[in-house]
Amino acid sequence: MDIRGFFQCWKWQVVCSFLLCSWGWVSGQLRYSVVEESDPGTLVGNVAQDLGIKRAEISQRRIHLRSEKYQKYFSVNQVNGGLAVKDRIDRESLCGSSPRCLLQLEVVAENPMELFSLEIEILDINDNSPTFSSHNRVIKVTEVFAGPGARFALEIAEDLDVGVNGVSQYTLNANPYFSLSVKTHKDGTLIPQLILEKVLDREEKQEHNLILTAIDGGEPARSGTCRITVVVLDINDNPPVFNQSVYKVSIRENLPLKTVILTLNATDQDDGANGEIQFSYDDHTYKSAKRLFALNEQNGEIYINGMVNFEELNFYELSVKAEDKGSPILEGNCIVHVEVEDVNDNPPDITFSTVNNNIPENVPIGTVVGFIDIKDDDSGKNGEIRLNITPNVPFKIRSNQNRYALVTDGNLDREETSQYTIELTASDLGSPPLYSKTSVTLSVSDINDNAPVFTQSTYNAFINENSDPGTLLCIVSATDLDEGVNSDLVYSIVESLIDGSSVSSFVYIHSNDGNIYAQRSFDYEQIQVLQLTIKVEDSGSPQLSSTVLVFVFILDTNDNAPALLYPEHSEDLIVQERIPKSTSAGYLVTKLSAVDLDSGHNAWLVFTLIDPINYSWFQVSKHTGEVRTFRGLQETENMEQQLVISISDQGNPPLSTTVTVVVTTADEFIEERPKSGDFLKNSKPPSDMTLYLIISLVAISLVSLVTFMILLLRCLRKNSYDYSSSCCFLGGSQSKAFTDQYQPALYLNTWDIKIYGGQDGSSRMPGAELPNSFTSSPRSTRFQYCAAFKFSPVKGYLSRSLI
Repeated sequence: MDIRGFFQCWKWQVVCSFLLCSWGWVSGQLRYSVVEESDPGTLVGNVAQDLGIKRAEISQRRIHLRSEKYQKYFSVNQVNGGLAVKDRIDRESLCGSSPRCLLQLEVVAENPMELFSLEIEILDINDNSPTFSSHNRVIKVTEVFAGPGARFALEIAEDLDVGVNGVSQYTLNANPYFSLSVKTHKDGTLIPQLILEKVLDREEKQEHNLILTAIDGGEPARSGTCRITVVVLDINDNPPVFNQSVYKVSIRENLPLKTVILTLNATDQDDGANGEIQFSYDDHTYKSAKRLFALNEQNGEIYINGMVNFEELNFYELSVKAEDKGSPILEGNCIVHVEVEDVNDNPPDITFSTVNNNIPENVPIGTVVGFIDIKDDDSGKNGEIRLNITPNVPFKIRSNQNRYALVTDGNLDREETSQYTIELTASDLGSPPLYSKTSVTLSVSDINDNAPVFTQSTYNAFINENSDPGTLLCIVSATDLDEGVNSDLVYSIVESLIDGSSVSSFVYIHSNDGNIYAQRSFDYEQIQVLQLTIKVEDSGSPQLSSTVLVFVFILDTNDNAPALLYPEHSEDLIVQERIPKSTSAGYLVTKLSAVDLDSGHNAWLVFTLIDPINYSWFQVSKHTGEVRTFRGLQETENMEQQLVISISDQGNPPLSTTVTVVVTTADEFIEERPKSGDFLKNSKPPSDMTLYLIISLVAISLVSLVTFMILLLRCLRKNSYDYSSSCCFLGGSQSKAFTDQYQPALYLNTWDIKIYGGQDGSSRMPGAELPNSFTSSPRSTRFQYCAAFKFSPVKGYLSRSLI
């Protein structure tokens, strides 16, 4: 099997072996392993399955990774929830020589939002060979004095791989003079040493060439070599000796530069140059440690030469040698252990993340709106965190095993507060404590929770009859506390029937601005009041609506001329009357009875004699229409007189009807009193006039009664009522003006009808008295007469009408 096939097999074994054990929010961690250098697309594990998410819910939960540093190496399949390699992973570039390479990521699942820790261990493969910093090493050994068993330090090989893939053994080529000894340091590093097996004789052999091989434990194994040249020298028989073989020192991190942490002490019994000592690090000390801790060659002081950070590394091992200046050079060795103590030098780092900064105002209490990550690189008490939030906000912090979530702690109302700025303060427990702050801005998004409200409880509109279609009646207006589409209002008319016709055939409302227009020209004599129900809806989901009543009052205009009812007359309005010659002053020649279909002043009739000078012996009552003799007739006067009488209303402009009364005098004349039924029978109304009048009276009475009852109930239900905008007819200047148009009127009491002129009840109303026989006539006759009048729901009495 080649090496690629081996590692492919190894990757699938790792995937099958390290299945995830999901603890959810409580345990808070998922764990997988993957081999470095795995091909993109290699399956690491199934996140959805291990989190207990059903396959049908995977796309809805929108699972994704969150990590600034490592999410580029992995991806989550949105269909099956599989976690796969996305990009090439080099364990050595990510974690260096650290024994374990753990990548910390987070899995975010939405709907509902949950956060899980994900820990992926990058497994090492043997892709690096051991290397020596120098391929040639020269060791000088003094003859005679270097006896069997003498040890010489050799350079250690470095392998970027770790664990079994690191350096696992050293070998030396076979030779009779030297052997290899390997020691293991406390940190697991293998230290090769060259051991002299027998005394060297410079005269016999001046140089010995050896090959040192470092082999790692990978499969297959890799190796690196170093050539060692042993030069045999003459005598320098006393090496330097340290007063301790191992030095231990503890320092605090972030010490100032040039701070001396230790002074080494070594002595050499030789004199002169053979006894002069120089200190230096040997090849067993890492380059990184040499950069941080400088060594004075002359006095053995070790001092700070770089920033020592506990969070990077808290233990260093320094290997120091002391060499004399003899020939050959002799050396002594010691080990220095440096332990770094933590200080509280890192404030907490706060990171807030959320999927959406807009929170619906109807979210339930306890809803997670975001996650808070807090990191403190210090350890112990210096790394323990206390998190606080701005008081008096409807949010709180929920924590579990150093994981924090921001959740709602009260009901949200966008109409009251549309945005919250929350300050998060994190402090550690160090001495003195360090803290950091961050501000989070959350916006509350609107839902359709407020119905539109009209600015008035009812609306009154007034329009003159005969107005052109399209006339603006009134404007209704509503407001909505919501925003956006939830406050876009649409006005409409609630469908109903008026006199059997759809209300939309009478009026029209503009859906956007609430303007109400007339669809037709109205006739006061047919309808006086329109009751509309206006509906306003917002455009939210679900839609909310409200309604309001609108009363449209049709105002009378003077569009009907007076019509003569009595006495009997021709089509040309010529009335024939006979009187005896013996008539004295004050004799009742006739009584004109007329009616005007209009109301109010438009129906207030005035009788006037045209050209009264030529007919000075007759007079006409201005208000009653009675034609009487002004004086007794003379024998010489004409037998026939024509009186031209004008019947005019009080409208603006006034309308009038001219009646010609032809009065004939006779010697003998039997006066006939008009019968009770003649009052209307002789008026020759249009065909079917009686039936038409009865139907109109009944219809108007029913409509008026229903309207009156509705308005009465509305008024009784409201203890405190605004009469200026209500449906009642009792208040407001416009309502009073409308009410005044119903005067003068006839007051009906059982079957007795009396004529009143104004509000004071005086008999000033124009028109003729009813015949005395009216109250004694049959009921049907009296009802027929009453059909010539109409009942006013405002004043409670009849006004004259001929429909």
